[in-house]
Amino acid sequence: MQIEPTFRRRTARWLPWLVVGAVLLLLYRSVSLDDVLAVLRRLTAVEIVVLIAANALVLLALNGRWWVILKAQGHRLPYLELAGYRLAAFGLSYFTPGPHFGGEPLQVLLVERNQAVPRTAAVAAVTIDKSLELLVNFLFLVAGVLVVVEVGLLAGNARLAAVAFSVLMLLLPLALLGAIWSGKHPLSAWAGWGERLYFVRSRPKWSSCYARVVAGLRQSEQEATDFCRDSADAFLLAFTVSIISWITMLAEYWLMVAFLGVELSAIQLLVTYTAARIAFLLPLPGGLGTLDASLVFSFGALGLDPAVGLSAGLLIHLRNIALGGLGLWWGSRRLHLRA
Repeated sequence: MQIEPTFRRRTARWLPWLVVGAVLLLLYRSVSLDDVLAVLRRLTAVEIVVLIAANALVLLALNGRWWVILKAQGHRLPYLELAGYRLAAFGLSYFTPGPHFGGEPLQVLLVERNQAVPRTAAVAAVTIDKSLELLVNFLFLVAGVLVVVEVGLLAGNARLAAVAFSVLMLLLPLALLGAIWSGKHPLSAWAGWGERLYFVRSRPKWSSCYARVVAGLRQSEQEATDFCRDSADAFLLAFTVSIISWITMLAEYWLMVAFLGVELSAIQLLVTYTAARIAFLLPLPGGLGTLDASLVFSFGALGLDPAVGLSAGLLIHLRNIALGGLGLWWGSRRLHLRA
């Protein structure tokens, strides 16, 4: 009786990695490893330094939105310190399935413990920050999918599915921001349903603790509503910073591919980068396998060298692993020093 559940748990644990291994095996069978190494050898030491500097600029730009929101709340924090907190949150998100989420509680914890930001204010800031991030991400994703459809890389039902999926993803952050702006409390309302569960109601300590969590979340949503209504200029600035961040990410990606030997046109840039971003939406840590496959497919479909696409994917993995590891190390030190 105990074997089957254990077998299922082990299968669920290892199946994603088996899928990743199968995808990578197929990729390296379709693209010569010698070709990939030849492409990577084109990078010079100076170009590697330039890419590191470009990525540092991207990280600083990505941190701007959160800094603006906290400043408008009355918490003017050191910019570089806050960038370190965000990098730590990225590391936690990156090494767990679905890299868009996971590190937000760590962001809240770090600013609460190290910068004395009240928890409700920290949660409100992270909620607005994440909502704006997703909104701008999916705005660009919709634009990229429309370009993919326009150039004819998708046909029939695949075109409709891609457009419908991207528009649906865009509606989620729009709906959340709209609800918060109008004074509704969707997150605490959804969380409140948990209080009705039997295993929560039947345990007084659990029920009391859960009620405090829901109450804190409701207060954070109210603070987010106050921010949206009373700090419209800061909200607009945070949105503008998000656009600038995306432009810097596109520029960094274009520069990396150019150093690998291919200068992408505007259309090619949008198509291949959209494919890469979609790959990160799939439930695998860091887009492992999916990112590589998306770049190989999109480069090949555009008549470009797939080896360059796979080389770009490898560089992105190496960069993200290094940044994620650095973020986790730095975040753990900050938590330990304040313990």
